Amino acid sequence: MQILVVAATEMEIAPFLAGHPSADILITGVGCPETMYQLTKRLHQIDYDMVVQAGIAGCFNEADLGQVFLIERDLFADLGIREQGRLLSLFDMGFADKDHFPFSDGWLINPELRQRFPGLPQRKGITVNTVGEDEEATRFYLEKFQPAIESMEGAALHYICLREEVPFIQIRSTSNMVGERDKTKWKMKQAIEKLNEALPALLPQFK
Repeated sequence: MQILVVAATEMEIAPFLAGHPSADILITGVGCPETMYQLTKRLHQIDYDMVVQAGIAGCFNEADLGQVFLIERDLFADLGIREQGRLLSLFDMGFADKDHFPFSDGWLINPELRQRFPGLPQRKGITVNTVGEDEEATRFYLEKFQPAIESMEGAALHYICLREEVPFIQIRSTSNMVGERDKTKWKMKQAIEKLNEALPALLPQFK
């Protein structure tokens, strides 16, 4: 299989890079715009059998802290309007059809994950353009989407790979609670270690 490993920053997959110097790697930069541009450009250059996005993320449930998950569905959580104590998506406002491909009820769902990778637990993710300590935004996301994981690039991977019809995996290791900005409380080192232990085990050629 020809596999592309994608990460926002080199730091997140540094141990994997050291152990697999011949792997095909794409470091996109942080955020959806760069991820979507860089990934689309690469997919138009090379036909891949699989894209694997690996990264650190925040979690909404303390029980998920310090764990590694596959993301079975994701969405662009802050693409919409916040007003009068509510979060309205483009679908809510009638600007887009929630079931128009590649969306399914507003979500970007990985269609083959459960069958192909049963070993790791799976969670629902959301993708945001701004991370911070906005308690109101966190409440909106929890009430509307009931997510477990928050990242800044996950939905970009799902959207592009679904549109380009390329199989994909999003794997996330949680380093902090969503909204916690005191980085002394983040478990970044441990999250990177766990992520890079799980990443090679996903596919036989990386073992």
